[in-house]
Amino acid sequence: MKGLSANSGCNMSQRLHSRDTQTNQMLASKFIFKPYAFLILLVLAVPIGTSCRRDTSNEKRYELKGKVLAVEKDKHLVTVAHEEIKDFMEPMTMPFMVRDDWAFDVLGVGDQITATLVVDSSESWLENIVITKGSPEPAGTGSPGALGAKPGDEVPDFALVNQNNQPIHTGQYRGKTLLLTFIYTRCPIPEYCTLMSNNFSQIERELQKQPEVQEKIQLLSISIDPDYDTPAVLRSYGAAHTGRYAEEKFRHWEFATGTKEQVKKVAQFFGLQYYPEKDQITHGLRTVVIGPNGKVASVYRGNEWKPAEVLEDLQKVVK
Repeated sequence: MKGLSANSGCNMSQRLHSRDTQTNQMLASKFIFKPYAFLILLVLAVPIGTSCRRDTSNEKRYELKGKVLAVEKDKHLVTVAHEEIKDFMEPMTMPFMVRDDWAFDVLGVGDQITATLVVDSSESWLENIVITKGSPEPAGTGSPGALGAKPGDEVPDFALVNQNNQPIHTGQYRGKTLLLTFIYTRCPIPEYCTLMSNNFSQIERELQKQPEVQEKIQLLSISIDPDYDTPAVLRSYGAAHTGRYAEEKFRHWEFATGTKEQVKKVAQFFGLQYYPEKDQITHGLRTVVIGPNGKVASVYRGNEWKPAEVLEDLQKVVK
C-alpha cells in the first residue's frame, strides 16, 4: 500500500469534507425539526481543516534587538546589526526574513527594532516587530544587494589560511574549477551556513561518483568569522560535514580563514557588505563557480540554488 503525503492527506480531507457536506445536507432535510440533527452536523464538522494546519512543533522563539542597516522590500529582507540573542546567537549583522508587508512601509535605515526571531528546522523569520524610529546612517561598503563579482571578472589572488593552518591563495587553484562559498561555524540559522555546508556536502558526494571529474574541481568554504573560526575549529567543522572525521584529508574540499582584513577583501569582492561601525561583514550568501582560467563563471546569490543546478554548471565549466 502506498503512503500518503501531507498534501494528499489534505486533498483527501477536502474530498471527504465535500462528501460529508452532501450527507449533512440530506440529514438536515430529513431532521430539520429534530435537535440532534444539528449535533450530527457539528460533530462531523469539527475535524475538518485541523489536519492541514502548519506544523509548529519544531519552532523556537528568541528575543531579538538591534539596529536596521538595510531594507529590501522586494525580497522581504531586513538587515539588522543585532545584539546577542540569549541562548542562541552571538552579535552579528545579517539579513532576516520579515513576512509582514506593513513593516516595509515603516522600517528605515537607522531604526531600532525588537522582534521575535522564529526558527524551525528549515527556515527562520522575524515577527511581532516593534519599531523605534532613528536617524539614517551611512550604508555599509556596497549597497544592499550589491552584485559584486560577475561572470567574466578575473578573481584576484587572495591570500588565506586553510584548516591545516597552511597559507593558501586563490591563484593556486588555476587549472581547476573552484566552487567557493562563505560560512561561519557558529551560525545557527538553518537556511544560511548549515544549508550551504549541507549543499556542498551533497555536491562532494556526487563528485565522488565521478573521480575523473572530481580531480578537476576544488571546493572552498571561507569563514567570515576569523576571530572564532581558527584553522583547528574549521578542521573539526569540515570533517564533521564530510562525515570522515579523523580520516578526512581535505583533498577536494578545503575550509579557509585569515586575518580580518584578508577575509574582508575576498568577501567584498564577491559582493558581501562591510559595516565599519560594527567592524563586521554582513552575513549574506554568495556561492561562486570560478573557471580554470581564474575568471568567474557563475554567481549564486542567496540560498535558493540547488546542488543539482551547481553540479550541472560545474560539468559545463570542466568540459
